[in-house]
Amino acid sequence: MAGEDRKPGLFELSNGTITAKITNLGATITSLLVPDAQGNLADVVLGFDSLESYHDNPPYFGCIVGRVANRIKQGKFTLNGVEYSLAINNGPNSLHGGNKGFNKVLWEVVEYNNDKNPSVTFKYHSKDGEEGYPGDVIVTATYSLPSSTSLKLEMEAVPLNKPTPINLAQHTYWNLAGHNSGNVLGHSIQIWASHVTPVDENSIPTGEIMPVSGTPFDFTTENKIGSRIHELPVGYDHNYVLDCGEEKSGLKHVAKVKHPLSSRVLNLWADAPGVQFYTANYVSGVVGKAGAVYEKHAGLCLETQGFPNAINQPNFPSIAVQPGEKYRHNMLFEFSTE
Repeated sequence: MAGEDRKPGLFELSNGTITAKITNLGATITSLLVPDAQGNLADVVLGFDSLESYHDNPPYFGCIVGRVANRIKQGKFTLNGVEYSLAINNGPNSLHGGNKGFNKVLWEVVEYNNDKNPSVTFKYHSKDGEEGYPGDVIVTATYSLPSSTSLKLEMEAVPLNKPTPINLAQHTYWNLAGHNSGNVLGHSIQIWASHVTPVDENSIPTGEIMPVSGTPFDFTTENKIGSRIHELPVGYDHNYVLDCGEEKSGLKHVAKVKHPLSSRVLNLWADAPGVQFYTANYVSGVVGKAGAVYEKHAGLCLETQGFPNAINQPNFPSIAVQPGEKYRHNMLFEFSTE
């Protein structure tokens, strides 16, 4: 169907234990019901009641961000000797694909099954020059429920005619107590990263790879999110270098998040080199689902990704993809109670 004819739809994936609702507007997770230790369901993702609200979604609730997630310094990069300029939409930087990134477009629905193997596949054709990026890119994203307690996302992107940077991320805000339950500072987290990429005053990595040991960034062992957050100016919004997790089915262990009262646990696995740990520092008075008002630290994001500004930082893993190559990024969200 032509882009002009597409309408935002809502697609439910359910397997009797967890239920996800996902819209083709931004390939966005709008709701995820997960049981606690007593079997009580709570919606553990922040979001809005109406799909229209996702058109203008300043916090990037639940969506896939691209063509390049995170920040590009001054919205500029050079690739194969050509300099490109992007929209500046975050201080002096370009953030999450620009003014109309992948989070604001209607993706085509390629396939939808809500049978014993629930899944939905979205596709988007990003045109040459869109938001300043070079070349046409075909992107697909498949959400599925591979087991009774897990949600999987598989993303692929293929540049058709020009080399281009590609770095997709999933931007859900998690609150394992329930989306409307206040801040996440009492959640505990473990992140399988012994290094971070420190940033300058504009949140652009300096290029350094810094050990977390002895700093507020150290979550190599499980600790409460709120334990040292006051030592940072506004909270966590940093890229962790995933360098010490075990692997399973080609995915690295990224993080484990736990809410002590409900005993809900989220284990995240992915095949990206980094993860942005973000504690909703800039969320303030956002009216969300069922009239809930989301304030600072109302959720946490674990955005697996290539490193921020990697296209301008030669010592970071490259995010440049050539025509004929295929970008892949997979992640698995496993829920349990303990």
